[in-house]
Amino acid sequence: MFALAIFFARLVRMTNTSTLVSRIAAAALAVGMVTNAFAVAPSKKKPTSKAASSTAPKRAVARAVSPRPRTVKTVVAGRTPGRKRKVWVQTWDEPTYKDSSAGDSLEGEDLQVRRAAVEALGPLNGAVVVVDPDSGRVLSMVNQDLALGSGFQPCSTIKIPVALAGLREGLVDRVSPIKFFRKGSPDLTDAIAFSSNPYFANMGIKLGFEKVNYYARLFGYGEKAGLGIQGEHPGYFPPAPPKNGGMGMLTSFGEEISQTPLELAGVMTAIANGGTLYWLQYPKNQEEVQNFQPQVKRHLDIARLIPDIKPGMRGAVEFGTARRAKQEEEIFGKTGTCSEGRTHLGWFGSFHESGGRKLVVVVMLTGGRPSIGPLASGVAGDVYRKLFADGFFRTPTPPTPATILPGQFSYRE
Repeated sequence: MFALAIFFARLVRMTNTSTLVSRIAAAALAVGMVTNAFAVAPSKKKPTSKAASSTAPKRAVARAVSPRPRTVKTVVAGRTPGRKRKVWVQTWDEPTYKDSSAGDSLEGEDLQVRRAAVEALGPLNGAVVVVDPDSGRVLSMVNQDLALGSGFQPCSTIKIPVALAGLREGLVDRVSPIKFFRKGSPDLTDAIAFSSNPYFANMGIKLGFEKVNYYARLFGYGEKAGLGIQGEHPGYFPPAPPKNGGMGMLTSFGEEISQTPLELAGVMTAIANGGTLYWLQYPKNQEEVQNFQPQVKRHLDIARLIPDIKPGMRGAVEFGTARRAKQEEEIFGKTGTCSEGRTHLGWFGSFHESGGRKLVVVVMLTGGRPSIGPLASGVAGDVYRKLFADGFFRTPTPPTPATILPGQFSYRE
């Protein structure tokens, strides 16, 4: 507008009146044309109308409701070139599902127990070991390669031997808590039932490595559990506290320990029968079944301590970490859940003692996130449930002659 005022002032000085009128009219016409041109010229700026402003929030809502899928890996779809589809990528080393019974030998197994164990395990990647705790005979072993292999971290199942060591050394009794919190420290029963890591970490620190090592080896850690079982590997117990977490991690998660399902079955057998650690034997055929003779590895003087850990093992099933194993019959057990490298592990060691026959059932799962202790307890619970339904526990254990070999060393008062 300032430029137009200067233009008119110059125009007045340069012309007379008539000429001025005509030139003013021409200038007005020119100004109108320029104004109309500015009015209709397309703007290069983004639209600011109500319609335009309401579009952005709608698009934002659409993006929030239907987010763009995020994938670790994509490939080009076969039908439409350039189109991408999601691809599943495994984030652990072992598969969660497989045929775990493939390749097993069945010649010396109790086929009734075998059937229950295979059906209970289903498509899961894992092993099931079932043992008669009054003789040490392995009645069934599903996934024999896994059960007899180099072993896995025991996770929280190590807490049972640690609890017995703490009781034996007088550090704790069943109803007294370990004071690691100002308030709310659990007693031994709740610590086992709910698998309290702080409780057992502190117990391990109080016990020290030498005592934990002594009791662990009494229970068979670091050695073979079986007698003449082809393909069995011994577990491993470290010669010193682990670098990762020291005694706390050793006695709460089993850090640096390697345990086979067969070894855990041996531990549960000794607890179920009152302290006899048998050599576990796995008959190769029916002739060996008929001539079976129990063999004792050593006697553990733990009979008076077992009543102090059984309430916690029963509580694990009734209201704790192993609730999936719960049923009308009484089951005692301990779960374990942890990761070893990029593989999830789920353990459950258990026994049943009421009725006509005792039984030990150990389950170990490996693979992805579903491989946890509670799921392993559910598998064991299904084994017991199927055997109860089939009348297995009403059948008395057939008598066999027993030749007891001297123990390597005894744990006595």
